[in-house]
Amino acid sequence: MVTVGQIMTRHIVQLDAGTSAIDAAKLMKAHKIGSVLVKRDDDIVGIVTEPDIVRKVVGTDRVPYFIPVEDIMSSPVVGIDEQRPITEAADLMEQHGTRHLAVFRRGRIVGILSVRDLLHPVSIDEF
Repeated sequence: MVTVGQIMTRHIVQLDAGTSAIDAAKLMKAHKIGSVLVKRDDDIVGIVTEPDIVRKVVGTDRVPYFIPVEDIMSSPVVGIDEQRPITEAADLMEQHGTRHLAVFRRGRIVGILSVRDLLHPVSIDEF
């Protein structure tokens, strides 16, 4: 069985609440990722994804310099334990209509799992 922890992205990129949508997009571009976690103080309060920026900013003709990420983020962040099978992660994404999950270990976020991660080639014997 392939677990979430085996294929997740361990590099977590965060930004502060109040950051503009344009800065979030620039951060995603710089790190070549499709999502960033939003934090307030030391707490993760949401996640902003590429589709959030496209649909909630660009697609509505809003000016991204003046839109704080908390206006477009998804909250709370949907997550899964790193020891769970990837099939459960895919089901959870489907249930919540999301392409990204926070990955938890003992209640702490230790990675991000995206639908792209689920597409990585895996041996059929491991399922």
